[in-house]
Order: sequence, then structure tokens, then C-alpha cells
Amino acid sequence: MRYEFIAPCHFGLEACTKKEITDLGYEITEVSDGKVSFEGDEEALCRANINLRTAERVLLKAGEFNAESFEELFEGTRSISWEELIPKDGKFWVAKASSIKSKLFSPSDIQSIMKKAMVERLKTRYSTSWFKEDGAEYALRVFLHKDKVTIGIDTSGASLHKRGYRRLTAKAPITETLAAALIMLTPWRADRILVDPFCGSGTFPIEAAMMAMNIAPGVERDFVSCGWDNLISKKYWYDAYDEAHDLEKSIEEIKAISDIQGYDADGEIINAARENAARAGVGELIHFQKRDVAMLSHPKKYGFIITNPPYGERLEEKKNLPALYKTVGERFAELSDWSMYMITAFEDAERYIGRKADKNRKIYNGMMKTYFYSFLGKKPPKRQHNEEND
Repeated sequence: MRYEFIAPCHFGLEACTKKEITDLGYEITEVSDGKVSFEGDEEALCRANINLRTAERVLLKAGEFNAESFEELFEGTRSISWEELIPKDGKFWVAKASSIKSKLFSPSDIQSIMKKAMVERLKTRYSTSWFKEDGAEYALRVFLHKDKVTIGIDTSGASLHKRGYRRLTAKAPITETLAAALIMLTPWRADRILVDPFCGSGTFPIEAAMMAMNIAPGVERDFVSCGWDNLISKKYWYDAYDEAHDLEKSIEEIKAISDIQGYDADGEIINAARENAARAGVGELIHFQKRDVAMLSHPKKYGFIITNPPYGERLEEKKNLPALYKTVGERFAELSDWSMYMITAFEDAERYIGRKADKNRKIYNGMMKTYFYSFLGKKPPKRQHNEEND
């Protein structure tokens, strides 16, 4: 069966999600703000959920139509063949509705009218006046943009950033999906040095180590659509999980080439980062250490700093930011031919680092406007491969 899927992602990072989907072998049908759509079958649903690092969830597109009135919304929703998607005992509801530049803008009204329309449709198709709704869950997410209504059924359940490894977090953690996307925007690879001097609960180092080992982000969790026996045979799930495990690289292979480090001034959060890394299966790959940023150093050349330093959300922290970013700039300047990638909401970051960024990308982290600064170092010389390594 062919379906269209929608992968919501961080606004401004659609290119990362698009590349991931293309790499899985699926055809992109549309890229819009914060969303990438693609075509695929039941296998695609399973593989996308297990393998996508940068998408927030995977939605099965149920329908699309225009609606400028609640009557049109009701009729458009009722016209969709819900009986082909939701079984008689299915639990179904409109979990979220968002509206931009549309005549219909009340989320609660949109949700209740669409639910009524679905009930009306399914009552006639299943010849019943009442639904127990005690079976598998089918939660709808609805987007209205310029009066066009797009409806997706959530196949993921808990957001895909919930990999399962992060139990304890720092005060302002970066999500796993955002961390993965930002790493993808850099040229870092498993055989290059990576240091995060503000690692907090370890998200950047852990996501990098998982990439290095090719550990699929969703391989240790399940998804709400694992229970959709009416649409997806369990065999597709078993095959997708098996494929993901088969593609993992051994810890010994990556340990031989990798140098991933995470520092933080808080010893308790460093302990939490170690526990998180162990749960993710990459504890042996990352060197975590209690260390202040003023002690940042490394003897080798051509490394990467990828980090999420404090922004100063609280007023009393703001006064410390100039000195902190000045220290970052000084330590970075002492590293030989390194590159630094930093996400921060501190608008004077470049000024106190003492260098203008080579690139500056605006990214919305939730509702907060942040900047992803790229301070580029020299590229390492091309390696001479011998025949054994080719």
C-alpha cells in the first residue's frame, strides 16, 4: 500500500530531515516550513520511525482539503475514508490543531468538529451508534495554512526525540533531534575529534557517538503504530528493527578511530551524562570529565567544538555571559586549526568570542530564536590511503 507521510522537524533544519529521508531511499513530495513529506509503504513507516534522527515524529497523511467555514471543515473531514485507517475499536481523537493565516483559527473548535465528523462517517461504515474506543490509538495532528487543511495520523506516539537514554538532564537541555541536526550541519565524522565543553547531560557527545556507531535512534523503543495490526503486519516491524541492528558498527571499530569528549563544571550532571551514554550503548566511546571551560585544551589539530553554552535565561546569569564567552574565545584561539559550532541565544556571542562567525544560521529552538554560529578552522590535509584501506 502506498502512503504519503509527513515528518515535522525543527524550523530551519528541513534540509537535514530531507537528506535523511532520501538516504533511506524514499521520494520527497514536498518541503515546507518545519515539515518534509515523502511517499512510501508500510515498511517506510517502520524504517522512518526507527531511523530518522532529526524528525519530531512521522505522520501518515490521511487527507487534505480547503475549508473556510466549520461546515466545510466538517464535510471535508467526513469525506475521508476513515474506515480504511481506523478499526472499529480504535481510539481516535484530534490531539493537536494549528492554524496559520486561515479563517478557522480556534484549535478547540477545530478539534471537536473534526472528531464529530469522524464519528459520523464511522457510524455509517461500521453500522454502530457508539464506539468503545478501547483498541489501538490513532491521534490526529491537523495543520491549517491559508485555509488548506492537512490531516496526519501520528504513527510515533512519544516524540522521536525521546530515544530512551536521557533520564537526567541539565537545566536547559538541547533536544536529541536538534542536537543530531546541528551535528549533521557540520563536516564532523567519526574519525575527527569532537569536544563539547558545556555538555550538560551529554546530548551532543551521545548523538555524535550514536552516529559514529550507526545506532538507529529509535532501535530501543517502540511506537504507537506497532499496535496498528489493521494497517501494518508485525513482520515489517521485525524486519526494520533487525535491519537497524545489522547496520550497527562495533564499539571496538569506532573506539579505534574516535575521540569524543564532554566537559561540564557540574560534577553531578557529568555523572548523569555518563549514565545516559551507557543507556545509549555508547558509554565506552565518550570521555566525560568535570572541567571548567577555562581548562579547555587539546594537543591535536583539526578538532571540532560543537556546543550549547549558557544563554543567560535568568537575569542574574546574564551578567556572567560576556566573561564566559570571552573565555570560550580565548580557549578556542589556543586550539590549532580547530572549528567551533555553537548554538546560543546570546546576541553578543561573536563580540565576546572576539571573532566574526564564518556562517550564522537562525534556528528556532521551541519558541526561542537562537543562532548557530560556525567558526571554521583549516581543513586537514587529504590523507594518503594505502591499498589496504581503500
